[in-house]
Amino acid sequence: MAPAQTTPSSSVRSPADLYGPLFDAVQHGHVFADGKTFVDAVPKRATEAIMAEYARAKPRDAAALKAFVLANFVVPGENDRGAGDLRTHVRTLWPQLVRQPAEPVAGSSALPLPAPYVVPGGRFREIYYWDSYFTMLGLKVDGQQPLVESMLEDFTSLIERYGHIPNGTRTYYLSRSQPPYYALMLDLSTNTDPAVTKRRLAALRAEHGFWMKGTTCLARRTACLRVVRMPDGSVLNRYYDDRDTPRDESYAEDVETAAKAAPRPAADTQRNLRAGAESGWDFSSRWLRDPRSLATIHTTDIVPVDLNSLLWAMERRIAERCRTAHDSACATAFTTLATKRKTAIDRYLWQADTARYADWDLSTRTPTASVNAAMVHPLFVGLASPAQAKAVAATVRTSLVAEGGLRTTTLNTGQQWDEPNGWAPLQWVAIAGLEANGEPLLARDIAKRWLGTVGAAYAETGKMLEKYNIEQRTPGGGGEYPVQDGFGWTNGVTSAILDRYPDLARQAPRPAQ
Repeated sequence: MAPAQTTPSSSVRSPADLYGPLFDAVQHGHVFADGKTFVDAVPKRATEAIMAEYARAKPRDAAALKAFVLANFVVPGENDRGAGDLRTHVRTLWPQLVRQPAEPVAGSSALPLPAPYVVPGGRFREIYYWDSYFTMLGLKVDGQQPLVESMLEDFTSLIERYGHIPNGTRTYYLSRSQPPYYALMLDLSTNTDPAVTKRRLAALRAEHGFWMKGTTCLARRTACLRVVRMPDGSVLNRYYDDRDTPRDESYAEDVETAAKAAPRPAADTQRNLRAGAESGWDFSSRWLRDPRSLATIHTTDIVPVDLNSLLWAMERRIAERCRTAHDSACATAFTTLATKRKTAIDRYLWQADTARYADWDLSTRTPTASVNAAMVHPLFVGLASPAQAKAVAATVRTSLVAEGGLRTTTLNTGQQWDEPNGWAPLQWVAIAGLEANGEPLLARDIAKRWLGTVGAAYAETGKMLEKYNIEQRTPGGGGEYPVQDGFGWTNGVTSAILDRYPDLARQAPRPAQ
């Protein structure tokens, strides 16, 4: 075999050689703050054509020169945004968000996982519980079933090791969980191996046990751990956290909030902040006595409609899986639990006079005034009757549908889980729930509005974002940290929507180049 021919370095032309006067003007004019920016740019057409156009155009000032460069080059950090349609963009993002299992370094906060998984992106470098269900929706329709199965392996492993699925895979998240979607995740699996099925059922029952652990001490109090006793003696659930100290990841912020709440005991405020984090809605006016003050947070007083809908769905699936396993005692027990939970939800959380499901406040023994997107969860899991679903749809249509998708709440407080922010998981819960309950036009309308918001931000930034302002169709705001890009659940819901409504792909704009 003949040796490879080498190219003399002296014959290779650099950007200064190629673009001469244009290069000189850009660099001397400091068109870009970093001199390396232009030299790393990629031409959109032949060098000769660019230089001929430059000679004709003769840009007269810095603004005209920059416009010329951006029209003729893809410039790093300037116009190198994602290309192509939304669905293609999401498919190219999945590999970037995949992480391989690795043994954590001693002293780090990471929890080990046995199989590959997808992270949300940005500051969220670990797997998160409820995020992952919506991520997995997209993975499934994008042909990534092996990743769906490997993430289920990770979640099953977490339950086996810790008794529950933590908020995220960090030691500082172990004292709480998140909205329990594991039962619904299992619906996405295609694995029929009997050993795997048996192991997953055991994990599902263990997770149910985690949420119901406080049942034994209810005789002495109204609420214990994550379980509450309603006025008629029926049992429902709340969000909670096993610790009452400042969150490790928001330590200074929690100390400051607790100080503002004085003379209320700091531990009480901190427990409620942590419970708000378990809800996934951290933070929202749903949990505040005064919607304008985070210091009034009282999450542990609230019996949430979303949590109890998901636990009803869990109980129903445990009963079905036990029935399939020929365990009739288990099937009967969990069918009874689900029936009792539905009765309690209908009695306390369904509000016929205001045509909505509402959270219940244990401290006032009344439904809360918050009108929010959690009300669609009973439709999503199949709990609502046709009449209830029709009433909820009317309330959604009049109170929650915005220009760019479904509102989270109707109050603008500065908290990130309030208006004007919209969030991918709540859009999907509404879309799927409404369509399954005889409201296909409203479901499609929400999907179209949301996709328009995601598409507008993608055209502007080339990114998929964690949250969006659905009133102005811009990146979202509020909360304890800047808006993050990546982004797992937005990617997943976007793919799921486009798979369900492929004709909507035509309305989504592409990024400018």
